[in-house]
This record gives sequence, C-alpha cells and structure tokens, in this order.
Amino acid sequence: MRVCVVGLGKVGLPLAVRISSKGHLVVGCDTNSSVVEMVNRGESPIIGEDGLDRALQEGVAGGRLRATIDTAAAVRQSDVVIVIVPALLTGDKQADLAAVEAAAREVGRGLTRGTLVVFETTLPVGATRERLGPILEGMSGLQVGVDFHLAFSPERVSSGRTLRDLVTYPKVVGGVSEASSRAASKFYAEILDAEVITVASAETAELAKLMELTFRDVNIALANEFALCAQRAGVDIVQAILAANSQPYSSVHQPGVGVGGHCVPVNPWFLINGLGPAPMAELARKVNDGMAREAVGLLRDELGGLEGRTVLILGLSYRENVKESYHSAAFLLADALSVEGATILVHDPLFSAREIEGLGLKPTCLDPPPAVDAIVLQANHHQYKSLDLKSFAGCQTLLDGRNALSPEAVKASGLSYLGIGR
Repeated sequence: MRVCVVGLGKVGLPLAVRISSKGHLVVGCDTNSSVVEMVNRGESPIIGEDGLDRALQEGVAGGRLRATIDTAAAVRQSDVVIVIVPALLTGDKQADLAAVEAAAREVGRGLTRGTLVVFETTLPVGATRERLGPILEGMSGLQVGVDFHLAFSPERVSSGRTLRDLVTYPKVVGGVSEASSRAASKFYAEILDAEVITVASAETAELAKLMELTFRDVNIALANEFALCAQRAGVDIVQAILAANSQPYSSVHQPGVGVGGHCVPVNPWFLINGLGPAPMAELARKVNDGMAREAVGLLRDELGGLEGRTVLILGLSYRENVKESYHSAAFLLADALSVEGATILVHDPLFSAREIEGLGLKPTCLDPPPAVDAIVLQANHHQYKSLDLKSFAGCQTLLDGRNALSPEAVKASGLSYLGIGR
C-alpha cells in the first residue's frame, strides 16, 4: 500500500515508521521543514522514543519512508491517508481544531477516488462526520461514503513507548459508513498485528476516546482528593493506596502536583463543552489543576512564607523522560509561587535555557547548584536520580511532587521532606 501520514509528531512519526516496517511505502507530511529534512536524513526529531531512531533509519535507508511539506501531492499518490495533528484548547476551554481543519483542507486538495482517510487526532463527538467530512468533500469535489472512505480511529499510545503501544493496545475503529469501517479495520489489522475493535460509527469511536481520558482524569482527581484527606489526617497516602489496592475491586491512581500533556488536561473539555453538562468531569479538571496551589501551600507553611524565597522547579516536562511541556504542572506551580512572592528557577535536562526562557520561565543550571530555599520535583527525569541534594547549600526543604523519592533519603541529605499526601 501507499500510505500518507499527515503530522510527524510524537505519534505520527512512530506510526509512519511502523507502517513502513511492514513493507508499505509511506510519505510523512509536516508543515515544519526542519522536521521534514531531519526525517529524510534518517534522524528523529523526537527525543526519548524507545526504538524509534533505529526503525526510522531502516525505513529511510530501505526507501520505504520519506517526508515532504507538500501534503496534497503526497495524498494524491496514496491509497490511505492518516491525519494526526494536534487539537488544542481555546482560552474558554473550547476545542480548537484549526490545525486539524487545515490538514483536512490539504488532504482534500489531493484526494482521489477510492482513498481511505482516517483521523487519529482526539476529536469532539461528531467532528469527523460533521466538520471534517464536509471539508474533504468541498476541497475535492468527491462525496464521502461514495467516492472515498472516512473513519475515525483514536491514537491510544503514550510518549516514550509509542512503538510498543501501537502493537499492544486494541485499535478502535469507527467509520461514517459500513464500507468505511470495513476499509479502516482491514488496514489497521494489516499494519499493526493488534486486535481491531470495530464500533458502530465514527461517533462511537470519538466518544470512546473521550471516555478513556476522562476516566483517567476523574480517577487521578479522586486520588488527589484522597491525598489531601491523608494530609489532614497525618496518614501516608502511598501506604494507604497500596493497602486499598490489595482489594481486586480497588484501583486507586497516584496523586501528584498536576496533570499535563496534550490529552488528559485537554480532551475532557471536548466532552464537558461538547456533550455536557458533565459535572464530574468538570470537577476533576478543577481538582487536578488546583493541586499545584495545594503543593505551594505546603511549601509556604513549611517555610513560614514564600515572600522573597527562591524555589527551584526540577522538570519542565509534563512527565518524566519526555520532552513535552504542553499543559505541564510546572506552569501552574510557577504561577502559584509567583502569587506568594517567590522567585522561581526552572531546570530540565531535556530543554535548553533558550527554550525555557521562550516559555516565560527563568532557567538555571545545576553545576554549580543555585542558591535556593526549596526544591520542587515536578518531573522525575532519570537524570535526577543521581542528584546530590547535599550540594544545595542553604536549601531547607524538598517537595516531592510525584511521590517518587524516599523521604528517608531526602531527610538524610539535611532537607525536610514534603510529599503529596505524605
């Protein structure tokens, strides 16, 4: 097959590499010419994706994978087109599909009869049929369900392990017609060697993805609520969770200073504002976004105030070992610390000082360690596991925002230890 993957980001590029590894000819499309040039050299623009570098090199060297900025031309030569570009949030928490709709217009410009088009970007329910289908029809002059197939199949992977997740998790597929569903299901069965779950419609598949993410967000919020209760009771939430989860019906998630990334903090709003009211989902968003303020409150109480204090945030990424800052709790922490009058320094081994500055934060290096009053571990990158806390002369306390460190080890370094619910 000739396959076009539109969007060479953290999911699109690994997917393109996976398809090429099955012997198909793949053209990856991206609006960023630097990304296109790197891919054509066999160099991955994505850091920390297990197995991607080698697989990409093999695909390019074998002539099965190339990249271009000319999406319409690539689509014109393809049997299958997969679109996976970001869907964002507007300031008032509405779905911002500008990038997806722009990609759909480019796909429509090159669309030919018989082509299968699949959107993998997480979307509001109804968007595939009602918003993107008409764009494809208008740009191509073709009729969906008659001249070309259209389906939705949500990505279900996590950064850092995308190639593994692609072949592990079942692939959910829903088309705008029975024929579209069959075509998409057959395609994914061929390229992934994973179970394919074909649902009744594109709308069913869209809702299923929003349910997955909202379920996770709500359960993280519940864990955070438990952590705040444990804090007030003087109970260690880590021990309590282990005990509770020994019961097969209990699966309490882990608390923390916030939820970040392109998915969990974003996509529940597609449900809330698209199909709401959804009060549980909306409350979960409020709880999880409020955890940074709760954490800063712990620091304030421990230090007797934060006015004039300097606080170091370790980790700009939304989670460990992944270079992605979108909706990171680091920003919420910085905002809450600023309100308290603290000076904030940020370190992340995956970001340059210029990149951190570009995001409105003040970078610092750890060699030598800066003079700070407190440290917040926001993303537990593996580079921090060998960090010598004793080298931070004058530092009084460490807030473990992910409950990832040993309280005893922190205390042995001469710092007081604060955790979420500990």
